[in-house]
Amino acid sequence: MAYDEVLAQRIHDLVDGEEGWTSKKMFGGLGFMLHGHMAVAAGSAGSLMVRADPAQGEQWLDGDAVRPMEMRGREMTGWLLVSQDALADDDQLELWVDRGATYVRTLPPK
Repeated sequence: MAYDEVLAQRIHDLVDGEEGWTSKKMFGGLGFMLHGHMAVAAGSAGSLMVRADPAQGEQWLDGDAVRPMEMRGREMTGWLLVSQDALADDDQLELWVDRGATYVRTLPPK
């Protein structure tokens, strides 16, 4: 299933013009990389994958709108899946993009 193009455009609107951001199609989604590390990705059905510090990310889980990311039935440590409902306005989207960006800024450069 293809990624949500409306969500991808909303992310582009947030990050375009900021140094270090690029986008790349991958895993059926559109990943947004900051200095070579994927911070967020637009998925299908308006969902957003967010890279998170594993120690912090658990506090953001609510079991409904924000869940651990799963791939092939396995939870991906350090990744959250944020539903379309939790991204209804630009402030909410910006919060999640900022959370992903904040974490990847702590990683060594690629």
